[in-house]
Amino acid sequence: METSLLFVRAILNGFESYFAEFQNITLAARARFENADWPAVHTASRERFDLYKHKINQAADTLQVLAGEHMKDRNFWVDARRNYTRLIEGHDNYELAETFFNSIYCLALQHRKVRDEYAFVFSPQGDVPAQGDARVWKEYRLGPDVERFFGQLLDDFALSIPYQDKRRDISRMAAVVNNSLLPHFKVPPREIRARVLESLFFRNKGAYLVGQLLAGTRSMPFVLPLLHTGQGSVYVDTVLFGSDQVSVIFSFTRSYFMVDAEVPSRYVRFLQDLMPAKPISEIYSCLGYSKHGKTCFHRCAYLHMQETRDQFEVAPGIKGMVMCVFTMPSYDFVFKIIKDRFPPAKEMTREQVVGKYQLVKRADRAGRMADTQEFTNLAFSRARFSDSLMEELRELAPSSLEEHGKTLIVKQVYVERRMTPLNLFLRDADEEQLLSVMDEYGNAIKELAAVNIFPGDMLLKNFGVTRHGRVVFYDYDELCLLTDCNFRVLPEPRTDDEYLADTPWFGVASNDIFPEEFRLFFSGNQRARQAFDEQHSDVYQASFWQELQRQIRAGAVGDFFPYRRKLRFTRGQAPPRQTPPWNELGLSARPGQVTR
Repeated sequence: METSLLFVRAILNGFESYFAEFQNITLAARARFENADWPAVHTASRERFDLYKHKINQAADTLQVLAGEHMKDRNFWVDARRNYTRLIEGHDNYELAETFFNSIYCLALQHRKVRDEYAFVFSPQGDVPAQGDARVWKEYRLGPDVERFFGQLLDDFALSIPYQDKRRDISRMAAVVNNSLLPHFKVPPREIRARVLESLFFRNKGAYLVGQLLAGTRSMPFVLPLLHTGQGSVYVDTVLFGSDQVSVIFSFTRSYFMVDAEVPSRYVRFLQDLMPAKPISEIYSCLGYSKHGKTCFHRCAYLHMQETRDQFEVAPGIKGMVMCVFTMPSYDFVFKIIKDRFPPAKEMTREQVVGKYQLVKRADRAGRMADTQEFTNLAFSRARFSDSLMEELRELAPSSLEEHGKTLIVKQVYVERRMTPLNLFLRDADEEQLLSVMDEYGNAIKELAAVNIFPGDMLLKNFGVTRHGRVVFYDYDELCLLTDCNFRVLPEPRTDDEYLADTPWFGVASNDIFPEEFRLFFSGNQRARQAFDEQHSDVYQASFWQELQRQIRAGAVGDFFPYRRKLRFTRGQAPPRQTPPWNELGLSARPGQVTR
């Protein structure tokens, strides 16, 4: 018993050490933004992500000394869980501490027999700590003078560097609220309150002020993005309203935020009110707590399985050469298992594929790559798998499966948000949708390139369309760093034999890329190719990619906006008129207007 008590205290000490260092890295985000130290921003992001594994391994070394052979004794873990539950009862961040305990257990037992008696499959204190009396927001009255409200807001959240033109920004924000929002609240401005989270959210080259407007029982989320001029001042880039626009800011395709939150669950609850459709697992992950996001995902997935009866089936779309992909009709996620063997065209190993997914996890995803959760020895009910899916898995990935009676164990699986494959989306797209989504496809390629990511295989089937209409890359087996590629111009054939040759008549290295050949990715869809060529034909030029490589090597960091460019305030011009999200106001649309 004494060993068990020492053991769980050491686990909690390990968690507290991790959380303190996590906070230290996070707290420096404000200074990095104020100093426009963008390389340090990316370095800190990677360091914070790697911190969890480092602290788990460090704690495990200490625990091995304390527990010895008991580390692999499940009866010992029953006592440990019971004592740890008592130790963290009432802890402000008990849910994160439980996940830390789970990680230690999984490391010791190789992810086997993850049961609620040994680990915290479910939390005895609840998934998200209660808000209590603590407030993590500042409250304001909008009042009849909207400009005064925004002036107070900018003063209260001022950084150590000045606003470029505070009066201009206040005027623009007030114009958006007065012209696009207030006419539809149907209440006087003095009855509208604002709650604003007390800490700014930092990511890449932006800082975000997050809050909501409240009128009676109705509410409206809003976000003010602050950008650095690069010359020692900041400005408000736009004002965003509604769950859809705010949800894109907190997308699963973007890097994690850095926000000063001593009790992250209080921020999670606030954000959940703003974005009720967003899974709680994604909210925790977007704050940097991806391991606890994984815990939340597992809990929600388990409950979904209990509440539904449909089966897993092969995911729609063209099958890939590296992954077996499956999903179920009632579920918004897909599961990916690495195949045992790849076709000769895929000259890579399983370890290399795993490395690609690890690269994506640590990289700046620029809003264009889906975040994934990796699970080891994940248990399913065999009955939930269709016969056709089981036949495919047994044929293509037998080494990843263990069947024990009614239970199917998948040794390694990646889970990510389900999207509509781009090639399938295009089948039913009208002309306007076609132009929009091919512009998005081009933007996705270019924005990934700007963060030193080259997709490799840019076939339409390897990209998906989100519910917000964004195009996202999700097939990572050919992915590599842009700076590792050698972009070349296709040599002109000098003879008829060279022109008619079935194979290249010139030398080609493994990292040679010929952008002129990218047109082949549109084979069979000339409408898509024409729409793409009208908007992004520059990607067919080797010089386009070579210039990007030059900028990356020179240390340039690109600008990526998690909102539509048309919503940005244009310097020197009137702010854009926004259409308010009617359904979130609880109001009906005006006659002649269409609701969303």
